Amino acid sequence: QVQLVESGGGLVQAGGSLRLSCVASISIRGINVMGWYRQAPGKQRELVATITITSSTNYADSVKDRFTISRDNAKNTLYLEMNSLKPEDTAVYYCNAGIIRGIPLRRDDYWGQGTQVTVSS
Repeated sequence: QVQLVESGGGLVQAGGSLRLSCVASISIRGINVMGWYRQAPGKQRELVATITITSSTNYADSVKDRFTISRDNAKNTLYLEMNSLKPEDTAVYYCNAGIIRGIPLRRDDYWGQGTQVTVSS
């Protein structure tokens, strides 16, 4: 079992910045892919950014060039640096860990409890 604890959310004005952190209960060196997802009121959860075990990154078009995902294996922590925030970035942000294992291979997903990000106009 993997526990993920997010922090760093809050209220910020448009154009501002926030850094989200996600601390894992296990070493993240072996976690195949980690990511940030978000869910706004009345909408489905959507991918924000992911980073693989080889540090390959992927971003939603809506956050490219504004958000940066990174992982610190020594601290078992995933980060999301968010700049130039917009009101439409308002959502609950969730940390995800995906571990690929087993025979046949399967992906086990773990989620944090979420952290609220509110961007005022």
